[in-house]
Amino acid sequence: METMSRKERLLAAYANRIPDRVPATPDISNMVPCRLTGRPFWQIYLNQDPPLWRAYIEAITHYGIDGRFLYGNPGYQLNSQISDDQEIIDKRLDRWLVRKTITTPAGDLTRVTTYMRGDPPTDTEKLIKDFACDFPKIRYLFPEVIGCDPALMNIQKKELGDLGIMITGVAAPGFQQFAGLFEGNLEAATYAYYDHRDLFDELVYLADRHAVQKARYAIEAGTEVIQTGGSGSLTMASPELWREMSLPTIKKITRMCKEAGVLSCIHSCGKEQYLVETCYHETDLDSVNPLETPPMGDCDLADIKRRFGDKLSLQGNLHTTAVMLFGSPADVKLAALVAIRDAGVNGGFILSTGDQCGRDTPDANIFALVNTAKQFGQYPLDLIAINSEIKRLSAYG
Repeated sequence: METMSRKERLLAAYANRIPDRVPATPDISNMVPCRLTGRPFWQIYLNQDPPLWRAYIEAITHYGIDGRFLYGNPGYQLNSQISDDQEIIDKRLDRWLVRKTITTPAGDLTRVTTYMRGDPPTDTEKLIKDFACDFPKIRYLFPEVIGCDPALMNIQKKELGDLGIMITGVAAPGFQQFAGLFEGNLEAATYAYYDHRDLFDELVYLADRHAVQKARYAIEAGTEVIQTGGSGSLTMASPELWREMSLPTIKKITRMCKEAGVLSCIHSCGKEQYLVETCYHETDLDSVNPLETPPMGDCDLADIKRRFGDKLSLQGNLHTTAVMLFGSPADVKLAALVAIRDAGVNGGFILSTGDQCGRDTPDANIFALVNTAKQFGQYPLDLIAINSEIKRLSAYG
C-alpha cells in the first residue's frame, strides 16, 4: 500500500531514508516525452510547443512514474553584455538548420544547430573555432549571475504538483562541459588545454564562478534538488583532470546545498566509480546517478551500495539498450528485481535506468519497470519473494 506522494517518496529516497516503496523513475528526460507528443522534435526543442518540461509532465502521468523533473528554471538574472540572434537557414523534411549569432563587445561567435524531426538537436557548427583568438569573446559567455526571478519555476511547481521533485541542473566545469563548445569537440578542447593552459585555467575559473552563483540563486528560488556534474565526466577526461576542473565546484555546490537544507545529486553517465568514491569521502553529496553497468559504465550496483550506501543514495541502473530498448518486459522485470535486491535494502535507492532511454523504447518495458517497483518495492522489502521471482524469471532466460 502506497502511503506517500511521488514527491515525498523521491525526497525520502534522495535523502537516503526509507520511503513507502522504491521509487520508479526511468531516465526519459528527452526523447520519450517528445515522441509521446506526436510532433516533430523541433517543435519541442526549438519552438517550445510544448516546452520539454511540459512534455515530461505528460510522460509522468502516462507511465505512472515518480517524476525527476530536471527542468527547474530559477529565472537567472545576468549581468550580461551579449545579445544573440538566430535564423533558420535551411528547412528540410527531416531537419531544420538554425544559425545563432552571439554578439559580444569583443566580436561575434556563431554556431549552427541541427534540429531533427525525430531526434534531439545537435550543434553541427560549434562556437569556438580558434581558442586563443576567440577567447576575448568566450569570456562573455559566463556572465555574473546577479539575481533570479522564480516566476517560471513557480508555474512549473504548480503544474508538477506532487508528481515528482523539482531539480535544477548546474553543470560543473570540465571537458564534459567544454567539449561541446569547440569545433573539433573533445580533441580540440584537449589541444586548447595543453597549448593555452593559462587561458584554459581562466575558462575553468569563469565556469566555476558562474556555476556557484547559479546554485546560490537556484536555492533562493526554491528548488528542491540541485543536480551537478555532467554527462561523461570521467569518460571524457582522466580522474586527474576531473579532480582539477570539476571537483572543486562540486565541493562548493554540495556544501552550499547542505547548509541550505537542499538536496544535491550528481549525474555522470559512463564511468563513475571513481567519482562516487571521491564524492563519498570529499564532498557533501547526497545522491548519485545513473551508475551505469559495463560496457557503458563501470559500476556494480551491489558493490556501490555496500561501499557507499550508508551516505549516498543511489539511482540506477537498468541497461538502456540491451534491457530497456531491445529486451522484453520479462527482461526488464528481471533486471529491475536484481537492482532492487542489490541496492534497495534500507532505502536510499531509486529504481532507474542508465543514461537516457532511447526514443523507441517500448512502452511495455517502461511500464514493466514501474510495475515491478510497485509490486516488489514495498518496504520492508520481501527478499524471499524477490529472490524467488528472480529465480523463476532466470529459468526462462
